Amino acid sequence: MIIDKHVHTPYCPHGSTDSIEKYIERALELQYKEISFTEHAPLPINFSDPAPDKDSAMEFDRLPSYFQELKKWKAYYSSSIKINIGLEIDFIEGYNKEVKEFLDEYGPLLDDSILSVHFLKNKEFYYCMDFSEQEFARMIEIFGGLPALYDAYFSTLLQSIECNLGTYKPKRVGHITLIEKFKKSFPSSIPIEKYVFPILDAISKKGYELDYNGAGFIKPLCNDSYPPASIAMEAYKRKIPLHYGSDAHSAKGLAQGYSKLAKDLLG
Repeated sequence: MIIDKHVHTPYCPHGSTDSIEKYIERALELQYKEISFTEHAPLPINFSDPAPDKDSAMEFDRLPSYFQELKKWKAYYSSSIKINIGLEIDFIEGYNKEVKEFLDEYGPLLDDSILSVHFLKNKEFYYCMDFSEQEFARMIEIFGGLPALYDAYFSTLLQSIECNLGTYKPKRVGHITLIEKFKKSFPSSIPIEKYVFPILDAISKKGYELDYNGAGFIKPLCNDSYPPASIAMEAYKRKIPLHYGSDAHSAKGLAQGYSKLAKDLLG
């Protein structure tokens, strides 16, 4: 029985048009016990999406429909599967106030949530780190080399863990090694442990949880989980709860990477 705590929906501009019902029916075929729909929360109104396609998150005007539809399906399938209504919240450097205000308003409606970093700031500009291999290569130049880009990512990730986002701040940190999405093209000369161990220590100190994300296995330039098994083991040693996330953006993406995870580490 699978518990999947990171799933997207047709409300995602860069996902599929598969209906939420199709996701649920596929989850039942896969013998899911529990599923958290965690769509990308709307970005702050005063923040311009830096992704080239401007498709990083759900639009604000779709949020009421998202909650209404999930509430309907949660009730309809209540005897078959536990459905959690959630969001994936972006931590954006310099926008703590806006994110906190969003969580203060919508946090009470959530059963589950994830805190993730997709955007990095360099000087006064922001960039979407996981958009494409080409964009990642451009960021390496802008940030002054791959080590500097890694430093920027993990520094931002640490800020997300340490910052005050109020009562409804997500307690699960998303795909902490997402920066390795293109690692086969851009291998780091510095061991990932150097960057990640301080992150795990901060997560442990806060009593937070970790997204053990299988999506990297279907990314040809990664072919690994976020985080990889060795890091997941280090999290486990620190008594950090790990929760599987397919990060599916289509119904067929459910359970992706699950068979390759160290499932004995899952909470």
